[in-house]
Amino acid sequence: MKKLEEYVVSIPDFPSPGIIFRDVTSILQDADGLNLAIETLLSMLKDVDFDVVVGAESRGFIFGTPVAYALHKAFVLARKPGKLPRETVSREYALEYGTSSIEIHKDSIKPGQKVVIIDDLIATGGTVEAIAGLVEELGGQVVKICFVMELAGLEGRKKLEKYDMESAIIYEGH
Repeated sequence: MKKLEEYVVSIPDFPSPGIIFRDVTSILQDADGLNLAIETLLSMLKDVDFDVVVGAESRGFIFGTPVAYALHKAFVLARKPGKLPRETVSREYALEYGTSSIEIHKDSIKPGQKVVIIDDLIATGGTVEAIAGLVEELGGQVVKICFVMELAGLEGRKKLEKYDMESAIIYEGH
């Protein structure tokens, strides 16, 4: 059986010279790769007590929903502004050039709920740091954060060091 990283296509010099782009869509395009990614995430949560999975837009939805389904947990969407129809809470975070923000429904996390956050990739960590802040603002407790891939050279792990965090694949570069 192949390792998960063998399903990732690496594209040199994209989007700019010197960058190696790690394409998560190549995992999704292969039934065995997708299955292995979900099974790996499930194994990360084997002994974790939690109530809710939060998935970061948009690839966190792809990986988080089957995990929530398999473990019979609720699933919460963390979305870009203006995409959720009910009252939301929002948090801004820094990008390389500028800022962005993320929202969840105000009623999606109940006080005391234990939450797992899932996303495809951690780079600088800003998006998931903002999501964790929203969960805590609503009274939830982040008990684990899971990623399919991590770009360790961008040091996003530092922003999330107070959380239990795990990545299926760790790339040392950017």
